[in-house]
Amino acid sequence: MSVSTDPEPDVDVEENRPPEEAADPGPELSTLVAAEDAEGCTRWLEGTQAAETVRVLSRLTSDDRELLLELLEPADAADALESMPEPQAIEAMEGIEPATAARILEELPSDEAADFIGDLDAEDAEKILHELNAEEADSVRRLAAYEDDVAGGLMATEFLMYSPTDSLGHVFTDLSAQAEEDVDIDIQHTYVVDDDGRLLGVLPLRDMLLAPRGRVVSKLMIPVTLTIADDATVPDIAAVFRDASIISVPVVDRELRLVGVLDREAVEHQLHDEADEAYRASQGIVGGEELRTMPVVFRAKRRLAWLSTNVVLNVLAASIIAAHQDILQEVIALAVFLPIISDMSGCSGNQAVAVSMREMALGVARPADAFSVLLKELAVGVINGIALGLLIFLVATLWKGNAYLGLVVGGALALNTLVAVAIGGTVPLLLKRFGMDPALASGPVLTTLTDMCGFLLVLGSASVLIDKLV
Repeated sequence: MSVSTDPEPDVDVEENRPPEEAADPGPELSTLVAAEDAEGCTRWLEGTQAAETVRVLSRLTSDDRELLLELLEPADAADALESMPEPQAIEAMEGIEPATAARILEELPSDEAADFIGDLDAEDAEKILHELNAEEADSVRRLAAYEDDVAGGLMATEFLMYSPTDSLGHVFTDLSAQAEEDVDIDIQHTYVVDDDGRLLGVLPLRDMLLAPRGRVVSKLMIPVTLTIADDATVPDIAAVFRDASIISVPVVDRELRLVGVLDREAVEHQLHDEADEAYRASQGIVGGEELRTMPVVFRAKRRLAWLSTNVVLNVLAASIIAAHQDILQEVIALAVFLPIISDMSGCSGNQAVAVSMREMALGVARPADAFSVLLKELAVGVINGIALGLLIFLVATLWKGNAYLGLVVGGALALNTLVAVAIGGTVPLLLKRFGMDPALASGPVLTTLTDMCGFLLVLGSASVLIDKLV
């Protein structure tokens, strides 16, 4: 190996400028779209980093996004569509001609095409499907009929399958004939099915390459030991991929017919989306993804539905304080510790909520496990409650020189921590059992109950020990 001793070339400052200092290519793309310069738009997309592409596409007007998809070749338009935030991509697909949308969908993997069809307005979706050939339209309809959180909704239908009586020569001839169509398909394994489409085995590519062309498929296939049912849920699917070191797994229906292939990447993507959705719901962003490019009034209305509910719940908690305002007037120091107890208990409860949500996503915990979860959280709550209670006891005692004040606030925090982790750990499971969104409802329920309980513990015990506090 030779090592070059040539002097270093001149550094192109513009080319090596950090991304955050790079010139903003946004106006350039919008200008190209306005000029209907299809070649210029293609060059811009090919020469721009993925992160920058997402940012610029999201800031185009809806009309510009639609025009861009119509200007580009279908394959390039499909790439651009995948770079758009989901709400904007759906809006753009609904705004362009059905024939154009159909050509773009043909360039997408089957699972992604089905996701788009499932998210589109029913009338728009049917117009686009009408533009597809009958076989592809039927395939997309079947996939779109599945729920998003089951194997059938995540699988791809691009896979290779052959009869056990086919020769390897036939297999390779077929692969060559459709090489262009199958260029994006993972052909590490091909599948063997009987005349009814039932899965029999899998063909490792390495064995196929080394075997004589005249050998029949049945002599090389390996019996399938792992499949996933098309109605398997995400937690069950995640458990399969967690326990087995595999890249993909075949999906079968109730008659054991091969209907698709599920990749690890698709499962991880779904888990990420569910976690992201759960986080948004826990923060009050409900009804789908929100982008700041959406209409202001629309965004405000969606947030207000959550905020107004929280006002009512907070009034309930505040009513506890109002009922004990005479105690607060006599021992004003209690007012200092009320928000501390509320906040610390809320933090403990939110930790328990997060663990329960994660365990449900992984399939480790189910609604039937609520009692077991309760016992485990109480064990943690006792330890943390005592530790936090002692800490706030010392703070209150040293501050005011009154051990009874420390006992009131320290005991309240200890007990409320126990209540918070019990509620936080079990409420998501119970809400799931009754068909409610645990991410959406756990937060308000936890906050309201822990606040009310904390205020009652502080003010109630203070009323009993009032003579020792004043």
